[in-house]
Amino acid sequence: MAETNKQSKNVFADYLKASGEVGFVVKVVSSIIQAEGLPDVKLGEMVLLESGQLGQIMALKSEEVEILVFAREPIKVGTRVTRIGRKLSVPVGDGLLGRTIDVLGRTIAGAAGNGIAEWRTVDVTPGGIGTRVRVDQPFVTGVMIVDLLVPLGRGQRELVLGDRKTGKSYLLNQTILSQARLGNICIYAAIGKQKAEIRKLEEFLAANKVADKTVVVAASSQDASGEIYLCPYTAMTIAEYFRDTGRDAVVVLDDMSTHAKFYRELSLLSRKFPGRDSYPGDIFHVHSKLMERSGYFKVGQKTAAITCMPVVETVQGDISGYIQTNLMSMTDGHVYFDSDLFFRGRRPAVNPFVSVTRVGRQTQTPLRRDVGRMLLDLLTGYEKTQSFLKFGAELGESSRQILAMGEKLIKFFDQPVFLVVPLNVQLVLLALLVTGVWNGDHPERLVQAYLADATTMQAVNDTVNRNEAMNNLMEDVRRGADFWLGKLTA
Repeated sequence: MAETNKQSKNVFADYLKASGEVGFVVKVVSSIIQAEGLPDVKLGEMVLLESGQLGQIMALKSEEVEILVFAREPIKVGTRVTRIGRKLSVPVGDGLLGRTIDVLGRTIAGAAGNGIAEWRTVDVTPGGIGTRVRVDQPFVTGVMIVDLLVPLGRGQRELVLGDRKTGKSYLLNQTILSQARLGNICIYAAIGKQKAEIRKLEEFLAANKVADKTVVVAASSQDASGEIYLCPYTAMTIAEYFRDTGRDAVVVLDDMSTHAKFYRELSLLSRKFPGRDSYPGDIFHVHSKLMERSGYFKVGQKTAAITCMPVVETVQGDISGYIQTNLMSMTDGHVYFDSDLFFRGRRPAVNPFVSVTRVGRQTQTPLRRDVGRMLLDLLTGYEKTQSFLKFGAELGESSRQILAMGEKLIKFFDQPVFLVVPLNVQLVLLALLVTGVWNGDHPERLVQAYLADATTMQAVNDTVNRNEAMNNLMEDVRRGADFWLGKLTA
């Protein structure tokens, strides 16, 4: 401990000598401190306290500066502060892959790598429309109900919302698994999560052998409010580095409602005027500036995407809350997890009639668009027929067929938690189900058998590519039913 304190004092002395400016803490309120001095300091600049903590200048006043401190250790009035000379920055590079880091880029878990390419400013202005291209490539989550009914595109911002403990994290895990296996970089921002949840995520990534394609930026519930506030910005900065090297990145922000609560806490402590629900007036700007940093970008002669999946919690299914509607207005759609469906046993409990995708359909082939229309028609008919049953109405043969098909589809979409299904395999399985040659049993066995055989996967891709309508695909798989279903008995 004494050695650490000595080292901190030496670092402080070096920065003090370089800047020639010193300030003194005059007030401490949780993670917010007021300091006098530092006449030439700039907004957003990093500062160092002689006790070793880092901070960021959040406001400039006539006689004082307001500093957000990234540490939980208590700070004494009178502590000296000096300038570091640069805006808040974090290290980025391939050396972060496979590691869990804190919001300042320091390793928490995983082997410390040497592949730090540069330091990047955390708070940047999003690129304008001239730096972007149209979203026209599909983004595959591996979750059938999402890929077939709420399709996403690379570079899309898709909000994931629903009540607590309704399965949102499973969708995010499956998406990371799907994208990492495709070779894309995944950055997971754990915002105010319990340490046990972060550890569980690390174990999941390691068990599925995708840790080398992922970076976990962790700010646990035990960390300082400033660290939790900074977490999504660090994750997005890391994603921008991989984008600028020509690689697609996926950013999961879990969750933004927690982020908003901690930003509200910091704003109230710094005596900003509260607005609706006591959130500060700039909460929309804070979140929208972050969301705008994702998209589909030109990178030299190539393109690269940052696909963003922010998460927000609802209370008793209410999607009209302040933060929820803010995020819905600045994203390109949302996947809604319905607690009623969850308690009925649906897994995942995605409600396709409430979920929205605004740009995902423009990435679809004619076949996938046809499949989406057919599925919505079948599920709509199923829901309407179900409502007739409440009145004890007698059903005709056509209504019974609608119910039977709807129940088969519900069973089909009831996907095992860690099963990730490639897009073309989803289409072949759906065609087998709708034609009636397969009853929907043991989908995981079929998927695993298809993925294990390169010849079968080539046949899957060829079958999907040569058909532009669902009817044609159904006829195609019906003729080859023995081949497709032979994998169940192999």
